[in-house]
Amino acid sequence: MKILKPEGVEDLPSLLKSQSFVDPSITKAVLDIISSVRDRGDEALVEFTRRFDRWEGFPFEVPMDDCQRAWDTLPEDVKEALLLARERVERYHLNQVEKSWFLEDGGSLLGMLVRPLDRVGVYVPGGRAAYPSTVIMNVVPAKVAGVKEVVMCVPAPDGYRNPYVLGTAHICGVDRLFLVGGAQAVAAMAFGTETVPKVDKIVGPGNIYVAEAKRLVYGHVDIDSIAGPSEVLVIADDGANPVWVAADLLSQAEHDPMARATLVTTSASLVEEVLKEVERQLARLPEANREVAERSWRDNGVVILVDSLDEAAEVANAFAPEHLEVMVEDPWALLPKLKNAGAVFLGPYSPEPIGDYIAGPNHTLPTGGRARFSSPLGVYYFYKRTSLIALDRSTFKSLAYGAAKIAEVEGLHAHRASILKRLEGEEE
Repeated sequence: MKILKPEGVEDLPSLLKSQSFVDPSITKAVLDIISSVRDRGDEALVEFTRRFDRWEGFPFEVPMDDCQRAWDTLPEDVKEALLLARERVERYHLNQVEKSWFLEDGGSLLGMLVRPLDRVGVYVPGGRAAYPSTVIMNVVPAKVAGVKEVVMCVPAPDGYRNPYVLGTAHICGVDRLFLVGGAQAVAAMAFGTETVPKVDKIVGPGNIYVAEAKRLVYGHVDIDSIAGPSEVLVIADDGANPVWVAADLLSQAEHDPMARATLVTTSASLVEEVLKEVERQLARLPEANREVAERSWRDNGVVILVDSLDEAAEVANAFAPEHLEVMVEDPWALLPKLKNAGAVFLGPYSPEPIGDYIAGPNHTLPTGGRARFSSPLGVYYFYKRTSLIALDRSTFKSLAYGAAKIAEVEGLHAHRASILKRLEGEEE
């Protein structure tokens, strides 16, 4: 963990950890998997499932009736929580629905046809680890957009079917579910096999092999993003509760040894209290979580002391974090200055983990500084847009000579001819 005090915003680049390239050996391994699945289909899926997940794999597809039965077995309090999360996420994303639009311009009709994708693939990591929130956050916006078929892939180590994931797939309306994981699942959805259908877009998080597979199949299918390690940046002043700040930092640190938790504060005394509290809370975590969080905090944790909240905002904008918490006296006053973040959490009662599960906005967010130019997963990710142009004769004539002149300047003579041939015989 580092404690830093930049001399000014010009020092920030040296404080930001650059994104490392993927090890070439990983890229090669993923390419081999993709090629094998593309060429050999289900035979390759069986081979990789046996090797990586330690079971035969076939048949991969889980009947949706089995998903309903899995839902029926879940504890009632878990069902209530999952239904509440689904309802809130759906209600939030309904505000993102887009419609086709048209513009009449004299004798022309211009517009944009907005239509949902036909088939989307959702990758859900895990197996014995349960991530029903990933199912909700990826499937619900696709369904709100009107996607005709949602295909889901999830690994099943040792053949274990996680009832929380299967049950949540049922309540979210997944159409087909396959027990296939890793880069081989991405390849199967990208190219199709005898069992797994080819999709138009793949969304959902995963390990470095899954992320690299998504990068490599992009162009054959669309993808949402290439996700990196999770990150949170907390802006806090001297009035922030150090217990809550420490808890929020650790909530990200326990994700992954590569996760980054950053505190930016104007208060040296808060730093001392938070550091002590982090150690106290680490000691109370279960051993597996503690080992991950300790390594993450030790290797990637950063505390930055600044002179003002304006400087804190500059630091946050330079980091462009996945999650940005603002625990200051007047968070709304600082909000207009915060330009780059996947999601902003304002005030002491808006901790990042509430957004992971149940607040409503999507928890699939840009990482690694990509919040400078990327957006959260949403309904808009599941549309395709088609421009519409319909000109009448008079409008065409009014535009033709201008278009032909531009074609002439660009040296595209067939373009020019396409336009001018429609004017042959017309009166000047």
